[in-house]
Amino acid sequence: MEYVDPIRDINKILAIKKNLRNQSSRDLLLFVLGINTGIRVHDLLSLKVCDVWDGAFAKEFLYISDEKGEEKKGYYINNQVKIALENYLANSKLQDCDYLFKSKKNNLPITRQQAYRIINHAAKEVGISGKIGTHTLRKTFGYHAYRKGIAISILMSIYNHHTPAETLRYIGIEKNEKQLIKVDVNL
Repeated sequence: MEYVDPIRDINKILAIKKNLRNQSSRDLLLFVLGINTGIRVHDLLSLKVCDVWDGAFAKEFLYISDEKGEEKKGYYINNQVKIALENYLANSKLQDCDYLFKSKKNNLPITRQQAYRIINHAAKEVGISGKIGTHTLRKTFGYHAYRKGIAISILMSIYNHHTPAETLRYIGIEKNEKQLIKVDVNL
């Protein structure tokens, strides 16, 4: 697997969202869900509508089983995801049992390759020249979560990493890099 970068610039993230909003609500949801949860692309593409939608509203958490199916991990569905999800479902004819990221060609989800093309093309359109791929979504989530004060131990748990150094390297934080962390309690 080739190394890819997180998207560090918030303005680039906003530009990608704007472009995807004009292109496809499905593709926008893929991007927004990926950067706001850190879920692996394989798991994103396996989601069904009923995993995130209770029939009337977005669920508060979505649950994904680990590779062995032994443990379920909960992922919070924040307001950005809820807005993208509500918009997408309002303008689609998806049923509860349909894949959330259903292909336009059949009843299967889009492929990993198609997800890569969507993310890569959207990034290139806004002038991102770094290495971008589907893992970029996951890394972008971690990078911004860390920068906003989320403990490295929580990110290690999300990524199933064993050391803080492994997680910092994964999310694109250099070992000697001094960055201010925003702890915004905002009471």
